[in-house]
Amino acid sequence: MRVKGGPATRNRRKKILKLAKGYRGSKHALFRVANQQVMKSLSYAYRDRRQIKREFRKLWIVRIGAAAKQCDFSYSKLMYGLKLANIQINRKMLSEIAIHDFASFAKLVDTAKKAIAKKA
Repeated sequence: MRVKGGPATRNRRKKILKLAKGYRGSKHALFRVANQQVMKSLSYAYRDRRQIKREFRKLWIVRIGAAAKQCDFSYSKLMYGLKLANIQINRKMLSEIAIHDFASFAKLVDTAKKAIAKKA
């Protein structure tokens, strides 16, 4: 008599079907199709955990650039001026300052302008 491993197989399949809960059509009910979709979904999740970091950085840069334009300054000059002024602030915080406290952001732009003028 051969060993078929029934409980282990059933548990493995149940685990995949549980991950496929909420999928449309047969993807949540049939093991083979569900397994393919779960594998694809997990690879998307892995990829997108990295992509979301890129997307947010792009968003922060756009926001900083738009706020800098309101102060008649470019994004690249602002970042260069802040580096010369030895102000270490990340893009996320800089964009939050630009949104919620524009007066402070304008002061940072002035500091960057002065740092560039001093170097030139």
